[in-house]
Amino acid sequence: MSSLMEENMEMKIMENSTAEKDYVVSLKDLNVYYGDFHAVDNVNLNLEKNKVTALIGPSGCGKSTVLRSINRMNELLPETKVEGEILFDGININQAKVDAVAVRRRIGMVFQKPNPFPKSIYENIAWGAKINGYKGDMDELVENSLKKAALWNEVKDKLKQSAMRLSGGQQQRLCIARTIAVEPEVILMDEPASALDPIATGRIEELIFELKENFTIAIVTHNMHQAGRISDYTAFFLVNNDRKGHLVEYGVTNDLFLNPKDKRTEEYISGKFG
Repeated sequence: MSSLMEENMEMKIMENSTAEKDYVVSLKDLNVYYGDFHAVDNVNLNLEKNKVTALIGPSGCGKSTVLRSINRMNELLPETKVEGEILFDGININQAKVDAVAVRRRIGMVFQKPNPFPKSIYENIAWGAKINGYKGDMDELVENSLKKAALWNEVKDKLKQSAMRLSGGQQQRLCIARTIAVEPEVILMDEPASALDPIATGRIEELIFELKENFTIAIVTHNMHQAGRISDYTAFFLVNNDRKGHLVEYGVTNDLFLNPKDKRTEEYISGKFG
């Protein structure tokens, strides 16, 4: 498959910045507006290679907005404006000249509610590869993607069955497999287990831990325990007095949970608000 870099080589003439060491994604002074509403204020955040970064904070503080900015999903919403740099492998992808579709091939997204296509399990995995011109062995790609999503053994004998017949947890893992199939470098997850039962949630968490060997992952979660279990780094967001979402504190998860630098972080983690 062609890469974002191959599809946008002309950008390198315009961009002189280089990636920070081990940072796959770097947000520089990110601001997001929905019409006149300033939703996210001046966020600076890095995603380290092959690590899981959790975005936590109360509802409405901009976590999902920041997450969606990383692969330019926000621009699909009307009257949305995104300012600042979003550096992916050293290239500022927050530019009109950059192909947003190519960005989303390299930076995949898994949503809160499983959203399989009303097609067979096989076609759900193969669809993205087909439209991206994949020329390899499709059967092998489908099998490997389902194996990486820890779903192969459960569905290998019913690949022609509708994906809509799977359980909620299986559907979510299918969506992860579908994302993996187009060979992204980064996977964004917006509360991927919030609609699932505890057993299915545990399977998703185990899968995230395995996936970080090959992918860089950012996950929005309201579950403090989940963030503590699965993430290497945590970013805590709040709304300021002007109703703007902003980043309060970012650091190694164990350090942030056990020894937060900001009193507001300590109060949120301890359950005093949120």
